[in-house]
Amino acid sequence: MSNDQKDKIYDLEERTAKFGEAIIEFAKKIPQNTITIPLITQLIKAGTSVGSNYCEADCAESRKDFAHKLSICKKEAKESKHWLRMIAKAVSGLKSEAKKLWKEANELQLIFISIIKKSQAKRKI
Repeated sequence: MSNDQKDKIYDLEERTAKFGEAIIEFAKKIPQNTITIPLITQLIKAGTSVGSNYCEADCAESRKDFAHKLSICKKEAKESKHWLRMIAKAVSGLKSEAKKLWKEANELQLIFISIIKKSQAKRKI
């Protein structure tokens, strides 16, 4: 793996953008019916907002603002996991792909939790 590829893995702005793009591409594959249409809408809202909220956190005006915006990222990643689970149930043929996206959402959630904890620890010092 080149240094450029390694940098992109640890570049959260890029990683969250790629996650949002993957959510959009996944949503295009979901057959639309009365069950899936609301699930698709919710998944796209949650999955793409992880990156937009991270961009806001990156430009936060204070540590408190930064932690708050990262908390929103964490919540949106968790919500994405929920909608992916529901879509996997509704469209069993997409279960494998949903599982991959679920794992990435979970990793992002854990990263945000870690950053928030470290940020809170710094505030106490």
